[in-house]
Amino acid sequence: MHLANSGRVIVRLSTSLPYGQILCDEKSVKVAKVTEMIGPVTKPYASAISLTNSIKKFVGKKMFALEVLPAKKYKTHRRKRKWKQ
Repeated sequence: MHLANSGRVIVRLSTSLPYGQILCDEKSVKVAKVTEMIGPVTKPYASAISLTNSIKKFVGKKMFALEVLPAKKYKTHRRKRKWKQ
């Protein structure tokens, strides 16, 4: 892991991950969320948003992808009411 000037975390990956994948450490602490893939296909890098304030203590350590993706939030549609006049 590397901390970029923009505040994003740059992570070297062994395989490609889907967008929105949560990365955690060996203690299952959620550390970052993948936002985009960069670099070559064989050894990709990911740009991720930090999920913790103390990201500097995780720099240089191994990260793992959580098996379960977070649940998608579906939008609720509200019907417009017809007012009687």
